[in-house]
Order: sequence, then C-alpha cells, then structure tokens
Amino acid sequence: MNKQNLTINQLYQKANQIRKDIILTLENAGSGHSAGPLGLADIFSALYFRILNYDSSNPKWEDRDRLFVSNGHVAPVWYVTLSHAGFFPNAELLTLRKLNSRLQGHPNRLDTPGVENTSGPLGQGLSQAVGSALAGRMDKKTYRVFCITSDGEHDEGQTWEAIMLASKEKLNNLTVIVDRNNIQIDGYTEKVMPLDSLKEKYEAFNWHVIEIDGHNIEEFIDACHKARAIFEKPVCIIAHTIPGKGVDFMEFKPEWHGKPPNKDEAQKALEQLRTLDGKIVYD
Repeated sequence: MNKQNLTINQLYQKANQIRKDIILTLENAGSGHSAGPLGLADIFSALYFRILNYDSSNPKWEDRDRLFVSNGHVAPVWYVTLSHAGFFPNAELLTLRKLNSRLQGHPNRLDTPGVENTSGPLGQGLSQAVGSALAGRMDKKTYRVFCITSDGEHDEGQTWEAIMLASKEKLNNLTVIVDRNNIQIDGYTEKVMPLDSLKEKYEAFNWHVIEIDGHNIEEFIDACHKARAIFEKPVCIIAHTIPGKGVDFMEFKPEWHGKPPNKDEAQKALEQLRTLDGKIVYD
C-alpha cells in the first residue's frame, strides 16, 4: 500500500505543491478548469497521503479503496495527485488534453492508471459509487468507497436517485464528499438553483452528515475517521471550499470555473503559491 501517512504540515505542503502543478499543467494545456481543482487540493492531499489504501504499482488491486470523482472537470487535481502518489511520472502532466494523451480533459478509467470512473456528464458519479459500494458489500469486501461530487451536480435528478438508493441499502461503506464551493459554470449556485440547506436535505434522506472547512485537513481526516464509525447509514461530508484557493484573483470567481491561466496569470499565481512554501497553509 502507498498511503504515506504524512504529517499534517507535510499534507499542507503537498497540497501547495499540487496547486503549483495544477497551474503549470493548465497553462501548458491552454484549456481546462482552474477554480475547482485548486479548491480541492487539500482534500486530495489528505485522501492520497493519509486516508486511502491503494497500490500505485497495481492500480487494480482488488482490495483497494475506491475513489470516484463525479465532477470530472476537476481532473487536473486528480491527475496531479495521482502523479505525486506514483501512478505515473510527473512529466506526463504536461500532456494534459493533448492528442493521444492518457490525461484528457475528463478522466477515462480505461486509459489513466488510478482513475476509477470515466466522467464528464455531471450527476453520474454517485450512482457509480453506490454500485461499487453495494458490490463490495455483496462480495464481503472491506474496502471503502469514496465519491467526490460538486454542489452544482445536485441540480441533477440522478444524484438524488443515488442518494435514495444508498440510504435504502444502508451503505455504511460509502462516504460522499460534496465540494461546497458555491459556484458552477453559470454563476453562483444559490442564484442558479438554491441548495441550502444541503445538510438538511441529506439528513431528510437518512444520511449521516458532517460539515467541515474543506481547507482544514485535520477536520477532514477526523470526518473520514468518524465516517468509519457510522454503521447504520451512508455518510456525507459537506466540505466548504474556496474555488481558486491560494490565488487571490481566482478565489470565489465563477468565471474561473472553466478557464485556465495564461502565461502572465500563471506566473502571478505561482508567485503567490511559492510564498506559502515552508509554511503551514492553514492557520
């Protein structure tokens, strides 16, 4: 297993390096999504270097934990983290969105080592994760299933069908992580289709809900540990994140949902992120 059990400080430093690599990767590609990937760097750092059980030399290891990423447009943070975790060389990140690359704009499980689900159309990943969790229980497996979803995906009816099925089947091996960053491609979520109170909605469907600051790695790890202690229902972690986290001209701005930095913007972003090197990012 490759879980490295990094210290909290090391996890923040890893997240900062992931953010820098996201900027470099997107600038080189000339297309892609910036805000969501930057906002999820802390969570991905914690997942791959503290929470998940996996073997990067054997991505299809039968007893691995499964991570489904339903909001496939955040692929840059997934690819960068997978490269840091040893699934493929870091240099391959510069092939993002190139012809014949294994790293396309939306992930393809048949091409990319470590990618559990093909995604693109929003709202499908949770259904896939529910199926995997149900299969694991039927096969008497001990692996856990995690699914990252966007808040905007909760506009999709299929998401709620999956939420209902997970509750009916009492899938206590399933943990959903909602990236509650309050933006989507058309603007702010609460203007497009209000979601609050999202916690109360999940609870009404008989889920156990934990709300956290998605940039507080200790809170997130603690929530994942608590999820393992819930035996009678699935768990939803609502992680409040800042889209574009770490780059002041991207933070909270919906226009950066699906836009990459140009050369000058990338340089400014990297300068800001480099000031965090050697420091604890969250205070």
